[in-house]
Amino acid sequence: MLLKHIVGLIKPDQGKVFINGIDINSLRGKQLVEIRKQFGVLFQGGALFDSFTVYDNVAFPLREKTKFDEQQIKERVMHELEHMGLKNDGHKYPAELSGGMRKRAALARALVMEPSIMLFDEPTTGLDPIIGQTILDYIQQCHQRLKFTGIIVTHEVAKVFSIVQQIAMIHAGEIIAHGSPEGIQEQHNPIFDQFVRGDTTGPVQYI
Repeated sequence: MLLKHIVGLIKPDQGKVFINGIDINSLRGKQLVEIRKQFGVLFQGGALFDSFTVYDNVAFPLREKTKFDEQQIKERVMHELEHMGLKNDGHKYPAELSGGMRKRAALARALVMEPSIMLFDEPTTGLDPIIGQTILDYIQQCHQRLKFTGIIVTHEVAKVFSIVQQIAMIHAGEIIAHGSPEGIQEQHNPIFDQFVRGDTTGPVQYI
């Protein structure tokens, strides 16, 4: 829901969403299309096209949104696949990939347009702890390489402590805790602490 608001798919009932000083919800048509070009999105399930190879999945945004010729597209696609450790897997289809490989292919597609803002929707969901950490390592490496602004939405908060600069927790529609990974833990917010530990007892009760 938060990410949909950020890219202007949903209008907020209250407040505004500013991207580089511009209220995205005030934009229409070509202006909205242009500002959305700044975004890359890693969807929770990858959202790869099953009927496309890995190569064609990654090439898709370039073919749809740029005037690059096929040689330029090939160079850009292979560059991203190499960074994702998929240089020799471009001919494969999503069904032939492991969960971690699908996530990396989706990440390559999200980055191939070199966005200035990256949105990550539950990037480690459905992955075992080792593969999940590998994906976070790739995200960190991509951030260092491309210098994008990244927003990660996750329920596995403790896992992202090592790669983020700021954390905000939303509860009941409000930000109840915010700070650096070290600072937010020092706040000892009971809801945040319970959520991170996964305790069944505390201020948050589920029916």
